[in-house]
This record gives sequence, structure tokens and C-alpha cells, in this order.
Amino acid sequence: MTQSKAGPDIAPGRLHEDAYSENFSDLHPLLEPHEAQVEADRCYFCYDAPCMQACPTSIDIPQFIRQISTGNPDGSAKTIFEQNILGGMCARVCPTETLCEQVCVREVAEGKPVKIGQLQRHATDHYMAGHDATPFDRAAATGKKIAVVGAGPAGLSCAHRLAVHGHDVTLFDARDKAGGLNEFGIASYKSVDNFAQREVDFVLSIGGIELKTGMRLGDNLDLAELRATHDAVFLSVGLGGVNALNKEHESQNGVLSAVDYISDIRQAEDLARLPVGRHIVVIGGGMTAIDIAVQKKLLGADDVTIVYRRGQERMNASRYEQELAQTSGVKILTNVQPHRLVVDNGHISSIELERTSTDKDGALKGTGEYLTLAADMVFKAVGQTLVQEDLDASITIEKGRIVVSADRRTNLDDVWAGGDCALGGEDLTVTAVEDGKIAAESIHTALSEQAHATTESRERVHG
Repeated sequence: MTQSKAGPDIAPGRLHEDAYSENFSDLHPLLEPHEAQVEADRCYFCYDAPCMQACPTSIDIPQFIRQISTGNPDGSAKTIFEQNILGGMCARVCPTETLCEQVCVREVAEGKPVKIGQLQRHATDHYMAGHDATPFDRAAATGKKIAVVGAGPAGLSCAHRLAVHGHDVTLFDARDKAGGLNEFGIASYKSVDNFAQREVDFVLSIGGIELKTGMRLGDNLDLAELRATHDAVFLSVGLGGVNALNKEHESQNGVLSAVDYISDIRQAEDLARLPVGRHIVVIGGGMTAIDIAVQKKLLGADDVTIVYRRGQERMNASRYEQELAQTSGVKILTNVQPHRLVVDNGHISSIELERTSTDKDGALKGTGEYLTLAADMVFKAVGQTLVQEDLDASITIEKGRIVVSADRRTNLDDVWAGGDCALGGEDLTVTAVEDGKIAAESIHTALSEQAHATTESRERVHG
């Protein structure tokens, strides 16, 4: 199977002007009040609800849906925010089809779950439209200072919870604005109308959090110095490196990072100015692969193919996301792996793939059968890596991640970590939020115990 073409064909503005706003409109428009009421009434309000057990942040789902059904969306939002201060974004990007909705009693019985994610968005959007600040008050100031490095979902969650407890937080981020993957790393049609930044402002409204952007570990930020000047440090630095294909010509024009291009799409003031090839190949099987593939199709690419080394059932992207890609015109080619990048005059022109199979032990192997796909652009979406050289050498790293305990504490007594950079974490906004929340409670407990011990010591001295 070979496709041929003459030279790269990459250009901006492949679509009519009106097509961009239509293609990148909200994937799941907000439910109207009546629609939300009808959907909420479908809930059985189960005792010991399986949906709640499946939620990484343990939101009381039956409770917030009941509050919607009784005409109390603000109360519903408060129930959500108590467990997940980024409940608005999670309602947009969380794979509810594999979490809460998958175990919904109605899904099990009827194949049609309650639309938990859309109901969560209904409540949180309603609250944020009517309130400039979170529904929490800060406790009395503790005098303690915590550094949170990384203003993505984990960092924002941790900073907010610490601020509620009365601690002063300095929130650092390497980029020029906060939000992390919520701002830079998800498909634009999942979060429209600058919602990521509006949610950042919402989180910071609690007070007691100073945001400093353009601050990067290993550059103008040093972990040892942060430890010396703060009572605790929380690391939520994400994964700043991109895994390589380890193929010749990988550095040639047209071989690109999917993560970087998604960021370009998210930050673009005019989508029509983005360069788009006719023939796109995306290597990977996770959410990043789906997000870049669908968006390239929406930007006007003629042919977009995701290539994955194993069977489709092994892809990390959910079945829903796979179907979204396919209904958007993206092809998914499985059981193939990159063999050779073909370059013409310094630019990628095609990619040669080898078909794969697995042995009885599940090990992947090449079959020696090859096929070639034409490609103006090849996107790498094969995972990201922790930039370890920016961290303190004394932090324990395993499998390319920071080792943490159940309360997200590292081997350093005053340093915690969470989100994608922590060992055992999942590449989900909702699990990052939970990491931040757990770490904040652990930090608060540790600092409270220290303060109590100091008070007792002084009382003994002056007693």
C-alpha cells in the first residue's frame, strides 16, 4: 500500500472564514435549564452510588444532581467545588464515559447513563456566571508560606486548598500565563470562550495566592532556594519533554510535536493563519493523538491518519474519543509502527510503517511487511517525559517520575508532588486536581503539627 505525491503541500487558510468558528465551536453546548431539569430527574440518587465511587475527586454526584432537580444550581455547584475546585473544566474534559457514567445504574441497565458531566457543567457554569469568587472563605492567616511550582490543574487545586486553610501561597509557572494543560494542552473545541483563564481567575479569587509567571525550575527558579525560603513546596511541573521516535530524519521539517502544535492552536488569535498540510500522520494512541488529529482535520487537512502499534482496543484514548475522531473523518490505522521517515529536500514527504503482531506473551514484534503513507506533516504523540535535570538530585525518581507516598509527599520532608510528574499519576485533569487536594491537606496537617509542637515547646520553656 503506497500513496505518492509531489512535494509538501502546507498552507494556511484552507477553509472558508466562517468554517473555523463552526468547526471549533463548543463540543457539548451548555444544557438549557429545562434540559438539565429533565436529565437530573433521570437520576436514581443511589445510596452508596457507584458513580461517586468512580469519581477520582469523590464528588457527591447524587447530591449535586438532586440539588439541580430541586432548582438549586448554586447549591449544586458548591457541592462540586467542595471536592473539585476545577469542576468546570473537568465537566468539559473529564472522560466521564469511562468513569462515573460508565458505572451509572442507567448505563448498566439501559445503555444510556445520566449525563453527569453535562449536569456538572450546568451547575458550575451557572455559579461562575453569577459569582466572581469561589464559595469559600479563608481561615485566619497562619503565617506559613508555601511554594507551588506549576500552575496547572494540580497546582491550582493545591494552591486554592492551602489558601482556604489560611496559608500564603506563591504559585509559579514557566509559561506566560497559568492553566497548564487546561490552557495549552487540550483540543480547542473542548474549552471555548477563554474558559481556562476564567477558571484560573476564579480559583485565585480566594485570595492569599500570588501568581508569578515566566518562572522555570532549572532556569530562574531553584528548588533548594524555594525550600530555604518557604515552609513547604509542592511540585506540579508536568512533563516538559517529548518522547522521541528515535528515527533518522526526526529533526527534519514537518516532523512535529503534537503537544506544541496543540498549544499553538489553543493560543492562536486567527486559526486561518496556522499552517496545515494536505496529508497528516499522527503517531500515538492517547488523548493527545486524538486531539491533534481531529483538530488538523477541522483545520482543513484532506487526509489525517492516526497510526498505533497495537490493536485499537489497546489505545489509551477512550472509545468515545476514538469514535469522535472517526466521525470527524480521521482514519485509525492499528498494528503498525514507524519504520522510516522519508525526507525530500529537507522536508518530510512520507512515512514507512511496519505491520506488527504480538506473541503469546503479548510482546510486540515487527512482521517484515511494510506500507508507506504520504505525509506533509508527521506529529509525535507518543508521550512526554519529566525534565529531571531541573529537579534537586536528592529527589527520588523512578520510571521517569517523582516517587511520592499516598499523601503525595516525596522523600524530602518539606516537598510534595502531584499531577503528571508524580509516579502513579494518570494523564487526566481530574486526577491532577485530586493530587493537589491530597497534597494540600497533607501539607496543612504537617504545618499544623509543627506549629502545635512549637507552641508546646515554648510553653514548657516558659512554664
